[in-house]
Amino acid sequence: MSGKADPRQAGNGSTSRARLDRGRGALGPALELVHTGRAPTRAVLTAELGVTRATAGAVAAELEALGLIRVDARPGAAAGSQGRPSHKLAVADDGPVALAAQVHSDGFRAALVGLGGRIVATAPGCEVVDADPAKVLASVVAAGAELLRETGLRCVGAGLAVPSAVAEPGGLALNPLHLAWPAGAPVRDIFAEQVRAAGLEGPAFAANDVNLAALAEHRHGAGRGSRDLLCVATGHRGVGGALVLDGRLHRGSSGLALEVGHLTVHPEGRPCHCGSRGCLDVETDPLAFLTEAGREPGPEVSLLQQSIDLIRHHYDDPGVRTAAEALIDRLGLGLAGLVNILNPDRIILGGLHRTLLDADPGRLRAVVADRSLWGQSGGVPILPCTLDHNSLVGAAELAWQPVLDDPLGALTAQG
Repeated sequence: MSGKADPRQAGNGSTSRARLDRGRGALGPALELVHTGRAPTRAVLTAELGVTRATAGAVAAELEALGLIRVDARPGAAAGSQGRPSHKLAVADDGPVALAAQVHSDGFRAALVGLGGRIVATAPGCEVVDADPAKVLASVVAAGAELLRETGLRCVGAGLAVPSAVAEPGGLALNPLHLAWPAGAPVRDIFAEQVRAAGLEGPAFAANDVNLAALAEHRHGAGRGSRDLLCVATGHRGVGGALVLDGRLHRGSSGLALEVGHLTVHPEGRPCHCGSRGCLDVETDPLAFLTEAGREPGPEVSLLQQSIDLIRHHYDDPGVRTAAEALIDRLGLGLAGLVNILNPDRIILGGLHRTLLDADPGRLRAVVADRSLWGQSGGVPILPCTLDHNSLVGAAELAWQPVLDDPLGALTAQG
C-alpha cells in the first residue's frame, strides 16, 4: 500500500477544520441551546444558530469532543414526521460538573450539578450554621470536595447561594440577618479562598439565593420561555425577589435590585429588621405563618418544612386555613404592587409561597388581579417553581457561565 496521503481525505479534513473555525464563535451559543433544552436535535441547532448543517455538525462534534454533550450516532425521526432524520443532542451524563453550595438559616448543603441543571450528587445538609462565615464555607466546600473525590468528576468552578443581598463588585453579604454573620461579610472572597484551599479548579462565585433560584427556573424550570420573569420566594426565613430580563438577571447598579422583602403589606404589622413594619419579609415567611396559625415552632425540622407540612396535611383546620388566607392576601398585595411597577409576563413563586399558591390558587390570583392596574385585562400568569433545589442549581449556573460563554477557552485554561 502506498504511503502517500489520499488527497480526498486531506481535503475533507481541511474542509471540516474550516467549518469548525467558522463555527468557533457558535460553540458557546450552541452549548447554551443544548444546556437549556432548546436544541434537542442537530436540525434544531442548525436553525437556531442560523448556520449550515455542516457547520452545526462540526460545532456539535467539537462540543462532544470536549466531553460536554452527546450526539446520537444514528439520526432518528419521530413517528409520522417528514424530512431527513436528525441526530439527537443531549448533555453528557458523565461530563464535568460545578460545585454548588447553599447556606440558609437552618443549615447548608453542597451538590454537584452538571449541564442541563442535573443534580448529580448531594452531601447531607448540616443543620447548624456557625456565626463565622469562614468556618461554614470551609465545611460546605469540604463536603463538595468529598463528592468530587467520590465521583471522580471534573469540576469547572463553584457557586454559592446565600440568603442576603450580595453587593457588587466586592461580593459582600450586606444583610445576612438570619445567619448571625457580620453585615458586609466578604462571602465571595471567603468562598473562593476555601475553594482554592481544597485544591478545586475553576472560578468561584456568590450571589443571593432567590436571584439564583430565578436564574435556574428561567433556564430549566417554570420560567422557561418567559421574557420578563418575576420570582418571589420565601425560604427558611425572610422573603426575596428577582427579575430576569431577556435571559439575564437584573441586578441593578450594584447587585441590590429587587429587595422585595421590604415592601409594606400590613402597615400595622410586625416590626421588620429594616426598621419598618409589616414588610413581606416578616408577614409572609414561615415564622409569620406559624405564628399566625398559633403554632409553636419545633426543633425537629426547619421552619419552612413545618409550615409546608401544616398546610398540606392540616388545611382543613380553621386556624391553619385562616392563617394561610391572611398570608395569601398579604402576598397578593405585594405581588400586585410589583406587577404595577415591573409589568412582568410571568410570576413564579418558591418556598412557602409556592405551597400557599397550591393551597388556594384562585384566591391569590384574584387578589393580584383586583389590586393591579393590568390585572383586569387578563392578569399575569402566576406559577409555582418546579425545581426542587433551584438555588443550588442557580449557584451552579454561575460556575457554568464562563463555560457557556467560551467552552473551548474555559476548559483549555483549566488544563
